[in-house]
Amino acid sequence: MSYDHPSLGKTTVSPAVIIAIARMAALSVPGVSSMAPLSGGVDRIFRRPGDEGIRILIQDNVVSGDIHLVLREEVNIREVGRNVQLQVARAIREMVGMEVAQIDVHIENIDYEAATA
Repeated sequence: MSYDHPSLGKTTVSPAVIIAIARMAALSVPGVSSMAPLSGGVDRIFRRPGDEGIRILIQDNVVSGDIHLVLREEVNIREVGRNVQLQVARAIREMVGMEVAQIDVHIENIDYEAATA
């Protein structure tokens, strides 16, 4: 038996939600210490406090992003960066259903104090 459902409307997802998903996914990767502040410029004036460390662009329902991170010491930077890319892309695809074109990871610093704390 087939059921035809009339259109109930549409669902929109705020870019802030995608940023929150990307942040949670990135911070869950072993070796990531924290998000790094984004570089200055005019763009910084218009950013909300929760956007720190992530820039996203959505075009034609496809997400691209830049994630700026601080890593823990004694980790393989390439491996952690790759894992962040995979986890962030997977989280966005599974939770929001949007395609991900690319996730660029920028390692801004190493947290040497995390190991001694």
